[in-house]
Amino acid sequence: MNLPTSSRLQFTSDLNICRILNGMWQVSGGHGRINPPTAIQSMFNYMDAGFTTWDLADHYGPAEDLIGEFRRQVIATRGEEALSNIQAFTKWVPRPGKMTKNLVEENINISLKRMDVPSLDLMQFHWWEYQDKNYLDALKFMAELQTEGKIKHLALTNFDTERLRIITDASIKIVSNQVQFSLVDRRPEVNMVQFCQQHDIKLFTYGTVCGGLLSEKYLGKPEPRGSELTTVSLRKYKNMIDGWGGWHLFQELLSTLKEIAEKHNVSIPNVAVRYILDKPTVAGVIVGARLGVSEHIEDNARVFKFTLDAEDLNQIDAVCRKSRDLYQLIGDCGDEYRR
Repeated sequence: MNLPTSSRLQFTSDLNICRILNGMWQVSGGHGRINPPTAIQSMFNYMDAGFTTWDLADHYGPAEDLIGEFRRQVIATRGEEALSNIQAFTKWVPRPGKMTKNLVEENINISLKRMDVPSLDLMQFHWWEYQDKNYLDALKFMAELQTEGKIKHLALTNFDTERLRIITDASIKIVSNQVQFSLVDRRPEVNMVQFCQQHDIKLFTYGTVCGGLLSEKYLGKPEPRGSELTTVSLRKYKNMIDGWGGWHLFQELLSTLKEIAEKHNVSIPNVAVRYILDKPTVAGVIVGARLGVSEHIEDNARVFKFTLDAEDLNQIDAVCRKSRDLYQLIGDCGDEYRR
């Protein structure tokens, strides 16, 4: 399988990425048991299909270790030059508190060792408590480590627009922010997109297929409850749907997406991902990879084989206008983690 050139983005001067990123939250637990050898083979399948970019974090179970082992096996079977085809974006999610250069460096060194890399492609920083301003110190120390070569690029995850402005005003160069963005959750369009456009910051989006709820599997089905929501992703995004407008309106959205999908000979998740990929400043959409458990390689590839026309967009927007305003209910991007 060869993905078209439209599947790639020159994200930074040194990182050419696939615009659908393989999300590794699914290996952290709560999405099915992961067998490491099977997972590594699955990672080769993704890479060979053109899906070369990985999103992970220090707290996603064995995710960083899997990247390290994958890299070693790539060298052993394909040669060291093949490593240039892989991009792995991790996160550091510390407990709030006083930040020192030593503390920051120790944690960066852990990721470097686990991932078996000389320099982190992208360090996406998350901070739980805005009232604790030590996040600025942490970022300044990471910027120093960037100068020293341990980090190639600095980024954020789940920061709101106000804090993104504070960080930018502090002359800390941020290349991206990772946020929830989907047909159900369009909060980034309120403030975040415009700010990112003004400051040359890209967005990586997650929750774009609502943990699999935005799919044919749930079209025409009764509302799932309790034990029917078998993964932490399904439980998380079902709550978002409840706030957005409930199951009846969600069925109307699925029906509309199915009609559009059939018109283009693609799937409902394809339409959901394409819609967000086409939004300003969006560099890529993260789609969960349940390595060795459930793969969607062929289906994901179809995202790059069609475009949504004005009629499609009007149909989608007509349904979404009936929903509640999640920005008013929850707040800006990431605020659901800090209430």
